[in-house]
Amino acid sequence: MHEQELKTFVEGTTNFFEVTAQQPASIGSPYLMEGSPAVHEYTGVINISGKREGAVYFTAPKAMLTVLLMKMQENDFSHETMRDLVGEVANMISGNARRDFGRDFVISVPSVLSGEKPQIRHKPGMRSFIIPINWRSHSAKLIVALT
Repeated sequence: MHEQELKTFVEGTTNFFEVTAQQPASIGSPYLMEGSPAVHEYTGVINISGKREGAVYFTAPKAMLTVLLMKMQENDFSHETMRDLVGEVANMISGNARRDFGRDFVISVPSVLSGEKPQIRHKPGMRSFIIPINWRSHSAKLIVALT
């Protein structure tokens, strides 16, 4: 995984906060992890194939999404609205990737996982880059798991 590829995914995430919440998010210290990382209650999933294989995830806790919806002056804090919001973040990440990577990558329409303990599965031996996304007092994760 090249630094520029990671930067594309990070910028897609931070752009969402700058545009939608009109408040920037900060990036924590990235780290590598073996196996399947834990995710929060809401996770946007982008499957990728082509030059690289795997997935990119944006996962956020309900509390963070609730504050983000309030910042957007949204009054509906339902499960479906939370799913839609995390899907929108994934969609912005996906759009950045399509723009930057072109035909080298086949990028899926984002999907959403939700629930108490949603799980993501990786191929055995796959490592993930975990990038903390901090906004206000909340922390989400951008997970990049590509071969």
